This record gives sequence, C-alpha cells and structure tokens, in this order.
Amino acid sequence: VVLPNEVPIPLSTTVYASDNKTIVAKLGNENRTIVNIKDIPEHVQHAVAAAEDRNFYRHSGVDYKGIARAAWNNLSGGSKQGASTITQQYARNAFENLRDDTYARKVKEAILASKLNDSMTKPEIMQHYLNVIYFGRGAYGIEAAAGAYFKKKAKDLTVAEGAVLAAVIKQPVASTTHKGFDPAVNLPEAQARWTYVLDGMQAEGWITAAERPAEYPKVQKPAKDNGFGVKTPRGNVINYVRAELEQWGICTNSGAEGKPNCVDELRDGGYRIRTTIDPKMQTALEKAAQPDRKGSVLDGEPDNLQSAVVSIDPRNGRVLAYYGGDDGTGHDYAGKNTNQNGDIIGGHPPGSSFKVYTLAAAVDAGISVKSRWDATPFKPEGYENQIQNANRGAGICGKNCTLEVSTVESYNVPFFHLTEKIGSDKVVNMARQAGVGTMWTVDPPKPYDLMKNKPEDLAPKRFDRVVGYGQFPVTVLDHANGLATLASGGIYNKAHFVLSVERQNKDTGKWEKVTGTGEKLDPERRIRKDVADEVTAVLKEIHQRSSNGRLDNRQAAAKTGTWEWNSTSKNAHAWMVGYTPQLATAVWIGSRDPEKPTIVDRNRDNIGGGSIPAKLFKRYMDDALKGKDAEPLPSITGMGDQEAGNATPLPALS
Repeated sequence: VVLPNEVPIPLSTTVYASDNKTIVAKLGNENRTIVNIKDIPEHVQHAVAAAEDRNFYRHSGVDYKGIARAAWNNLSGGSKQGASTITQQYARNAFENLRDDTYARKVKEAILASKLNDSMTKPEIMQHYLNVIYFGRGAYGIEAAAGAYFKKKAKDLTVAEGAVLAAVIKQPVASTTHKGFDPAVNLPEAQARWTYVLDGMQAEGWITAAERPAEYPKVQKPAKDNGFGVKTPRGNVINYVRAELEQWGICTNSGAEGKPNCVDELRDGGYRIRTTIDPKMQTALEKAAQPDRKGSVLDGEPDNLQSAVVSIDPRNGRVLAYYGGDDGTGHDYAGKNTNQNGDIIGGHPPGSSFKVYTLAAAVDAGISVKSRWDATPFKPEGYENQIQNANRGAGICGKNCTLEVSTVESYNVPFFHLTEKIGSDKVVNMARQAGVGTMWTVDPPKPYDLMKNKPEDLAPKRFDRVVGYGQFPVTVLDHANGLATLASGGIYNKAHFVLSVERQNKDTGKWEKVTGTGEKLDPERRIRKDVADEVTAVLKEIHQRSSNGRLDNRQAAAKTGTWEWNSTSKNAHAWMVGYTPQLATAVWIGSRDPEKPTIVDRNRDNIGGGSIPAKLFKRYMDDALKGKDAEPLPSITGMGDQEAGNATPLPALS
C-alpha cells in the first residue's frame, strides 16, 4: 500500500457579506472547514477516543486484540463487527479505494493504518481524523459539526457538547435498522451513548467525577438545507463571484485549458470569500422586494409580479445589495442569463428611466436644459406608429417645452427630437460611459457588448432614435452602475462583488490571501462633473415631486420609467431609479409568468414607475440610508445653448 504524500480533502467554500460574519452562501458537496489540533479542545479529542477507540493512545494504529475479538464474534454468528481504530477509520475516509466493506479492504486498511501511525504523531492522526469524519447534518469534520449542532466553533465546545458529537460518530444518520444517534432524531439512544462516552472518559482518567457534566446540553434543531446551495435570494451573488474569480485567472467558466472549472473550484477549493454585500442593506432589500414575503411592497399584489433591485456605492462601485429573485439557480431578473439555445438574455426595456443618459448626452453636447422642444405627438418617416407621450397628447406645454420640463414630466417626443439632433450614437456612448455594458435589440432580440463595439457602429443601425427614451433592454445591474457614475459626479467605478479571497493552508490551518485576487479600485472620470451635476439637479426635481418615492428628510435624484406590452395600453416593465451621493439604486417590476406578461396591481390598474416601483425604492432607500447624513445635491445652472431646441417660438407679448 503506497502512502500518498498528501490526502486531498474536499473543502466547502464559504461566501460572506462585507462584515465577514454573515454567510451569503456555502458551496460544496462537503461542508468542511479544516481546523488545527490546537483549536480542538483536549476534552473533545478524549471524548472521540472514548467513543471510537479507547486504546488509541496505546496501540500502533491497529488494535489486533480488537480484530481477533471481532473476528471470533463474526465467525461464531454474532453481529458483524468492524473493530476499526480511529487511525483505520481515518484511512478509510481519506482514501477512495478503502470505501468498500470487505475483509480484503480491512487488510489494506490495517496496513495503511500502521504506516500512518509510523509517519504521524497521535495528535496529527487525531487532527486529520476529526477533519475527515462525518457527523451528520451535512457536516464533515469537527468544525462544521460544532456549527451544525451548537452554532459555535470547535474550540468553544464544552465537555458535554464534545461528548454529544463524539456519540454521533458511530451512526450519524438513520438506516433501515437504526435511527442513528442525532439527538434531534433519536434522543433516548443519543443520551445513552453520551453516557457511554462520558463513562469511557472517566474510566480512562480523562475527566474526574467532579468534571463530568450532569446534564445533557441543548442541541440546535437541524437546518433544513444545512446552509448549502444557492437556491436563496442571495444565491445570484455567487454567479458574480465566479465571474470575478475567472477574471483573476483562478478558474474558468468557459472551459479554458489549464484552468480548473470555477464551479468545481468553488465547491471543493475551501475558499473564504468576502463580498461587498452589506448584510443590513441586503436584509432590508429582501424584506421590501420579495414578492411572496409577508409585509413586502408586493405582498398582496398579483402573483405574477416580480421585482429586481440592485444597489451600489457610487464612491467605489461596491454592490451593497442585490436581489434578482428567490432562487440563485434560476432566472436572475437583475442580471444576465443564458437560455437553452446559449443566447444571452435578461435585459428589460428601461423606458423613460433611460432618459438620464440622453439628458447627459445633450448637456455634454452643449444643449441647455432650458432649451425648448416640440412635444406634439407625430409620426416620423418610415415609422408605423406615432411617437407619443404615453397617451398624454402634447402635455402641459405643447410645442414649447423646456428640456427640464420634458424630463420632469417624462415626455417622449422631445427626447426623440433631441436624440435625432445629437445622434443616437451619442446617447449609446453616454450610457456606455456611465456603465451600461450590454444592450439588446428588440426585433430580433440580440445582445450587444457596448464595451467591444463602437457606438457609431451600433447606432443608428441597431439602436435608432427611440433609444433616447428607453426602448432597448438593459440589465438592472448595469442601470444601477450607470446611476452610480452620475451620483459620483461622473466618476465611473466598475460594479463588483468581491473584496477578498482567502484559502486555508492545510498545514497550519491559517487563512491566506490568494495571490492576484481582491478588490482593485480603478476610478475613472467618464463624464464631466458639470454635466453629471446638471443631470442630477434636474432629477432632484422629479424626486421632490414624487408622491410615492420621495425619501424621508433628504434630497435624492430619481427617474421613473415604463414600457408597454407589444404596443398595447398595458404595461410590461416599470422602473424607479435614483441616487444620493452615498447610494445608487435601480428598481424594476415586471412579470415572472410568461402566460401573464402584463403588470397590474391588486386594483387591476396599470403599474407605472411612480406606483409600486417608487414605493419599493422609498421603502428600501429609507432603511438603507438610516443613520447616514443627508447630503445636498446641486442646483440647475442652465449651462449650454438655450436656443438649441426645435420648439415653435412663443408669441411675442403685445
């Protein structure tokens, strides 16, 4: 039997929120965290020896007397006995070729156990054993078991608790003939075996009568999912973690040669990953946004409604809260997805919320928000339908609307004219500069990477003048990133999810940073500050006038957006997006039921950006910004050409 130099043990990867305490997800077939022997109390080691191998400190890896006793019992018709020592059990669990239950395996196991005993000290063997053995509840190793049964670390286990875990090892899960020794399943026998363990500890002199616990400790109820998987509202974050690990060259999501698969690496690599997610903000977002959650903004509304929300720190691009649905293994309504045909899908038409970029492009081109434009609905040459203002005719100002009023009132016609004047490529470029990385055409739907294609090559060929008021889909994440750039005065920070990546040194048990990983801030001025400030000043007016979305006791910039279903009077997408200097957030409401693509509220009224999305925006933002200073936003300057519009001149006063 060849003794390997190192036993590869699969480790679970734990993904944490930014506090490095709150767990976002645990990944891996085996929930296991390696601990050093110095972090395993001696009384726990003794409890395990008392339960599984009382001669552990005296034999040479194999208990030959025990084997003879077991063999006689088996040959004479008694119950089948294994007589495996702790060292043999470790060998069996560590090496795949020792997993079958045969006598030939027993011989190999005994030889390997003897070699292990010759090459390792007893504490080393105990350490390896306690990091390998299964304790039930999805927990492999003493550290995971301490968390699963007592919600604490192994180093903090009491004598009574250590004895409970030692008692479980013999049979941690139920079989057809025995319920096992998990106290939540079989308390009487678990307590009886606990007593057996304590008896052995006392008989071996490892505890005195005075040190022996008198009461069985309180054991946690088993977690329904053992903390595993990504079928949770936070599960979509893991997809972005995978993407960032690939960017750093740790693994591959696309099958690149010479790199491990990112899924396998996360499952078996034993990483500790700290993300940007703020646990309080994430909790506040989930409480507000989950459709089926009692007390949420969507509670009591039609079942087909779905929300997606992303919140970013404008100062650094950290994604502080992310909600794309309740199942991280399913469709992510806030980001990109791949369908069965391998096509990239996931964007939603942003409607008028996209006007923030059109307005920025206009101001950047030297057009004043005080310039005047014709808001009268009309039919451009080559178009089947009129360009309208969401069924509002010419609005309150007809043929003479300022760009400021057109934005606040969300008229579409002036933005069509504006886009025609400056060029739709300028609008696409501004969105690109702000942080919108992908945009889809509509018929046929096809994604275009704005970072890899020149705006002038995409527009107007792919994205015509209607880009000015948001026909073409974008993701909620990208939109939030774009808003964050405006919130930071035009400085772009790429949205990201990972702060640090650590991996455990199996020899020392210490966590060490993985070379080449971790947050790398690279702020870049993408939009002139005076342009970003002028846009913010206009959007501030929208926020002040919002009946449902106005935040408590603070200024904010905001914009609503709505897009109809197939040119009908019913809506399919509704947005509320906005920001303060500390936080940029994009909110989308749509349908999760392909059979019911339109969105109406409980009163059967059309949902627009100023209704449920605005309520969700306010609920979340007020909670997320609680305790943070209210910071002022800039005021309109009117900079640029005020004569740039196409409005009919007002009649002269007589």
